[in-house]
Amino acid sequence: MNWELPVWALLLTTPVMVGLWLGYRWAHRNAALADVGFCVGFGLAAVGFALTTTGDVNHRLVVAAMATVYAVRLASYLATNRIRGVVEDQRYRSLRERWGERAEFYFFVYFVGQAAAVAVFSIPLAVLMSNPDPTWHTWEVLGLVIWVIGVAGEAVADAQLNRFRRAPGNRGKTCREGLWRYSRHPNYFFEGVHWCAYVVMSVGLPDWWLTLVGPVVMIGALLKVTGIPLAEAQAAMSRGEAYREYQRTTNAFIPWFPKD
Repeated sequence: MNWELPVWALLLTTPVMVGLWLGYRWAHRNAALADVGFCVGFGLAAVGFALTTTGDVNHRLVVAAMATVYAVRLASYLATNRIRGVVEDQRYRSLRERWGERAEFYFFVYFVGQAAAVAVFSIPLAVLMSNPDPTWHTWEVLGLVIWVIGVAGEAVADAQLNRFRRAPGNRGKTCREGLWRYSRHPNYFFEGVHWCAYVVMSVGLPDWWLTLVGPVVMIGALLKVTGIPLAEAQAAMSRGEAYREYQRTTNAFIPWFPKD
């Protein structure tokens, strides 16, 4: 793998994130801009890698298309449902309260940190695009299937939650419809599935193990850092016993039949 690729991804995405931070700081006041910035940076990195690497052109084009579709879908969802015309996500408001006077500095670090995240998560793309073999093997086809399941599953989960939240009678209630009946965070689960697809596609390549950075870091963050812990704490605080009952009966991550 060419290590210059993620380095260039970092260097090129950093000014983008600084610009988004300035927009957040002076006008928008919605830290979800950082998440959109990650998607934009990831998509741009995928296109840039496809144009500059020397692997098989078909592999480059397919992997770039996969990453771009993922990034555009997620960025569009976030921009529409987490930024435009809506109140900033409670998780970010809670962090601002917790950080107090140093909140703006920490949010600056968070925004710029998304550039580093783009560099890290672009490593699986660099590995796959470096493949010189024009032949498509079984593991690659299986990886494509897993990718479709991951991206489609996350899109369905997001759409179901968005539809539930927009219904006036559901304000303050817990979504237990569709995929949300089987997992408290099906969107996070399918996000993890998406990153696993690149690992499966890399089987047999010399640097395949580097693709593990995607699911390991992403799933770890969702389970232990920025995903489920913050979302669960806020949900339990705002919805009380109803959400705690949801926690008792429904898996947090992996979809499964709810307990009686």
